[in-house]
Amino acid sequence: MLNYFLKRLLLIIPTLLGIMLISFVIIQFVPGGPVERMIAQLQGHGGDATARFSGGASGDFAAGSQSTGDSSSYRGAQGLDPEFIAELEKLYGFDKPAHERFFIMVKNYTKFDLGESYYHDRKVIDLVLDKLPVSISLGLWSTLIIYLISIPLGIKKAVKDGEKFDIWTSAAIFMGYAIPSFMFAILLIILFSGGRYFDVFPLRGITSDNFEDLTLLGQIADYFWHMTLPILSMVIGGFAGLTMLTKNSFLDEINKQYVLTARAKGLTEKRVLYGHVFRNAMLIVIAGFPSAFLAIFFTGSLLIEVIFSLDGLGLLGYESIINRNYPVVLGTLYIFALIGLVMTLVRDFVYVWVDPRIDFEAR
Repeated sequence: MLNYFLKRLLLIIPTLLGIMLISFVIIQFVPGGPVERMIAQLQGHGGDATARFSGGASGDFAAGSQSTGDSSSYRGAQGLDPEFIAELEKLYGFDKPAHERFFIMVKNYTKFDLGESYYHDRKVIDLVLDKLPVSISLGLWSTLIIYLISIPLGIKKAVKDGEKFDIWTSAAIFMGYAIPSFMFAILLIILFSGGRYFDVFPLRGITSDNFEDLTLLGQIADYFWHMTLPILSMVIGGFAGLTMLTKNSFLDEINKQYVLTARAKGLTEKRVLYGHVFRNAMLIVIAGFPSAFLAIFFTGSLLIEVIFSLDGLGLLGYESIINRNYPVVLGTLYIFALIGLVMTLVRDFVYVWVDPRIDFEAR
């Protein structure tokens, strides 16, 4: 078993390289990069943008921006001095060939040097560390609450299969499955955040402005007061699939021969359900926790962060893509990919922990 995990650990390196290579290549073909954006600002705002670029110094840059150079690979660069374009490329790191830039990036990434943001004047790793707690809060609380609701509800539905409880809860589950989380978020804002009816919960941020002045209990209450609507919208949109997975897993186990044998021995239904069925039925559910957390953490929180103005990784990545802030885009993707690969390895550990009979190395 140890050999299997060592092999999987070593496979993270080429997998991560492949992800970063594909992402890097795609970015090379995306129009409207930082150099083109600066050129557009120069053409649209004249001397002001040039002054901002040159640090307020007139002279070469300002004069160059008024030159009549014609040859350029950038759209809209007509009338700008080629030397000035070369300075822009050097500023944004495009003065080297693509393959050389990629290998420099990989070398820096091995030291967790993710570069510096074009527009924030900060290192990418510092930005990621600042935004990470918000996204982890959303993903972790949402995933835990979804599991705490879905597992008991799924077990109850399996035991009451076909009865009124199962039918009515299925209707609610299908509604939650059909309506995406961001639609629930908008509905909750309209109802409870001053949209039209009640103004109970705040709409922006995860803490109040006077958070530092509050007592410890006050800070905890303030935190959950701000996080209630974002977490609730993600839970409503995410518990349906796990509930049905739990129900179907239990139904599949309940109909197996060992359950009939346990009942024939005179064991109580509670002992049969939680002493025999539970462990086998929960294998797929518990082992899927890392994947479920990643799905909520990476994809589910993006629109929620945008809707509720939560300053997390989802909002940072969205703004970076819109602004073509390539160091932040590639840096966050690197962190996401690394966490995803490690969590996949954790998933295999969980499988073995839940059911020691599983042997990946034998496979």
